[in-house]
Amino acid sequence: MATEILVPTLGESVSSATVARWLKKAGEAVKADEPLVELETDKVTVEVNAPSAGVLEGIAVQEGAEVEPGAVLGHIAAGAGAAAAQAAASSPAPAAPAPGPAPIVAAPAPGNAAVPSPGNTTVPSPGNAAAKAPGTGGGSQADSTHAPLPAAAKLMAEANVTAAQVGPGSAKDGRIAKGDVLDFLSRPAAAPAAAATPKAARGLEAGEERVKMTRLRVTIARRLKEAQNTAAMLTTFNEVDMGAVMGLRAEYKDHFEKKHGVKLGFMSFFVKACVAALQEFPAVNAEIEGDELIYKQFVHMGIAVGGPNGLVVPVLKNAQELGFAEIEKRIADFGKRVRDGQLKLEEMAGGSFTITNGGIYGSLMSTPILNPPQSGILGMHKIQDRPMVVAGKVEVRPMMYLALSYDHRIVDGKEAVSFLVRVKEAIEDPRRLLLAV
Repeated sequence: MATEILVPTLGESVSSATVARWLKKAGEAVKADEPLVELETDKVTVEVNAPSAGVLEGIAVQEGAEVEPGAVLGHIAAGAGAAAAQAAASSPAPAAPAPGPAPIVAAPAPGNAAVPSPGNTTVPSPGNAAAKAPGTGGGSQADSTHAPLPAAAKLMAEANVTAAQVGPGSAKDGRIAKGDVLDFLSRPAAAPAAAATPKAARGLEAGEERVKMTRLRVTIARRLKEAQNTAAMLTTFNEVDMGAVMGLRAEYKDHFEKKHGVKLGFMSFFVKACVAALQEFPAVNAEIEGDELIYKQFVHMGIAVGGPNGLVVPVLKNAQELGFAEIEKRIADFGKRVRDGQLKLEEMAGGSFTITNGGIYGSLMSTPILNPPQSGILGMHKIQDRPMVVAGKVEVRPMMYLALSYDHRIVDGKEAVSFLVRVKEAIEDPRRLLLAV
């Protein structure tokens, strides 16, 4: 009996994925839990492992197709079925017909996401929806280059827009995905823009190379631009003397690592300082939904981490309950699993505030962009010795610039400046964190 290979749950804010790459071919033997196929979501690449040992009997969904959780990707044959599949794979195969739109086997999508990501939901469409989409011109070769995926074709038909209006898509070979259609429909004055003819790609010069953006990079670009277009974003700056924290860390780092099995870094101090400041100024930890404000009694702290495919933001849930050692352990674990591509999708959802550290790359000052729907993000920067006046004398001190970007629709300037001052005070006198003052 064949075992189905199913698309796993993709996380609370992700409802679809693209089949990026099959790691096995039909007819190949597989082991239980062996990686079979890679799925690319808006956030990370997910490996789907073999549910049992046997032979990959067939592939139901080709690379580039969009799938939902629960969709059948293929089948694994066991016993006699496996032997038959192996024999079939080794015999000459008839010439394959010309490729058409990749089939999609869809299952019901999960419930409402806590942090919606526009353009991720796949709606199954019966038949060859892509060939029936408006503006495809009856399936000519030129039009098939950007032929919509079935879910996109259905939405385009409902919205009465054409493939030419939406333009080249983000799916494989430039095919239009549902997210591309939703992104097009969400643009201001979409109707006038729809009449314009998409600009043709320019020819490349010697030494240039055109590379398709990954789905993660497309989503990062869209969400950052969305934050700029939606929020009344403003940034306030301050500087902090890192001498006290550096001295405390130097004094106790060996004891800390020996007892807790993890190195003592600066990030745990900033997490604790931000938690204290957010509890004093809850608007910086809140979000806007329609004409209402949502205040939170917890702090889900996002920590921006650079990965091989772009920036991701894993979340320290209930950071207000964590001590220094637990914060350092979780951040170290996040960093390792981001580099290995093992971070779980649910670990990147639900953040209420974010800290990003451009200083590890040498940044002296920057203005971080909000991570919607959050209302605040703290930017840390490079520690650099600078002459400072201390008690009437000039001293060389290890200084760091801090930047707080915030949504001025919900956070007033006084609150933002006061928040940043509280963070500065806690870092310059870490005893305040221990005494909660």
